[in-house]
Amino acid sequence: MALNLQNVNLVMSAGFASQFPQTALPQIAFSGRSNVGKSTLINLLLGRKSLARVSGSPGKTITANFYEIDRQLYLVDLPGYGFAKRPSSEKEKWSELMGAYFDNNPHLKLVIQLIDLKVGPTKDDDQMLAWLAETRTPYIIAATKADKLNVTDRKKNLDLLSEDQMVLEGTHVIACSSLKGEGKDEIWRYIRKCAGV
Repeated sequence: MALNLQNVNLVMSAGFASQFPQTALPQIAFSGRSNVGKSTLINLLLGRKSLARVSGSPGKTITANFYEIDRQLYLVDLPGYGFAKRPSSEKEKWSELMGAYFDNNPHLKLVIQLIDLKVGPTKDDDQMLAWLAETRTPYIIAATKADKLNVTDRKKNLDLLSEDQMVLEGTHVIACSSLKGEGKDEIWRYIRKCAGV
């Protein structure tokens, strides 16, 4: 079934679990550290420039943003992690919100885990990857900002990421560039397959 990407709505910016949409649509979640490019990737996938809000202050907003796509699925922009200047009270709020989102969520079909290809996996990324493995949550890796590397460094970093001990063997790693549109079609293939649309 074709998806009409013109029929997209931000239905909820949920700061509390009680605000999560209750409809049974499949959910594709975008996870990653603050400033890794989650909103930018969502805008690329939807062919928009500013539907998903790109924050000028990383880690400032702790909400899970639910974008309804043609009444067939949700793309869920999760709040970023690893922002060092965030006070402990906000870190607690982040933990509570994420715990509530991931705990017993039958509608979550795939996590798109974003990792900056130039930086590589951070300690916070490793913790997230370990959690995804422990909970057997299906995921792929979107290696963002691929255009910032030359051909040699790009290949080296992609190989290192694929072979990283925290990445489950066989995990699909997709090089992404919002500048060039790279990775868009491949990510959509996984979204469609996992969401059944």
